[in-house]
Amino acid sequence: MSFLKSTVGRKLIMAITGSFMVVFVVIHLLGNSSVYIGPDGINSYAAKLHGLGPFVWIFRLVMLTLFSLHVIFGIQLTLENNAARPQQYAVRKTLRITFAGKTMIWTGLLIAAFLTYHLLHFTIQVTNPAISSQMNSDMTGRPDVYRMVVLSFQNSAIVGVYGLAMVGLGLHLSHGIQSFFQTFGLNTDRTMPVITRSGVLAALVLFAGYVAIPVIIVLGFLRA
Repeated sequence: MSFLKSTVGRKLIMAITGSFMVVFVVIHLLGNSSVYIGPDGINSYAAKLHGLGPFVWIFRLVMLTLFSLHVIFGIQLTLENNAARPQQYAVRKTLRITFAGKTMIWTGLLIAAFLTYHLLHFTIQVTNPAISSQMNSDMTGRPDVYRMVVLSFQNSAIVGVYGLAMVGLGLHLSHGIQSFFQTFGLNTDRTMPVITRSGVLAALVLFAGYVAIPVIIVLGFLRA
């Protein structure tokens, strides 16, 4: 408990939970990219996931716990204003102040709000019940996730919500990846420029990967 109450302890927990979530974001994007194959691609992927039964919900609960810890400690540390105290880090190096760094708490809250909507939209499927995959099947009898995704992103309001959320995610990741290395004292005068560029590049790649799906649907390359 003393570890969790300390500033250093909470920073370490945030770094560790954040790294798990970055891995999840990458894997989730790879799974979502099966939509490019067509109905059989993403519907088959979704069916295999649901075929895992309780393991899917165990995984979701684990991720929810990690995400909750990340959010709670992030809010606590921001309110305590410890981000401005470099002596709390293993190496006394401060990150260059950027827009992404200044807005971490806000992009984090944006992501949390979006995640709630995203779960209601594509997981629990209560925001657009008429096109829910739980209510519609493909030709093989599987839940038609492909149709749900395509019809969802033909709605400009939904595209706007997802686009804004991905901007927030990109900003959060670009600074968060740098913070991970700083928390573990891996940032030096020589490595910091590489870490900074790598964080921005990774954020841009993930942003482009997620935004590409609704953009391609809006442009009509994928149709239900």
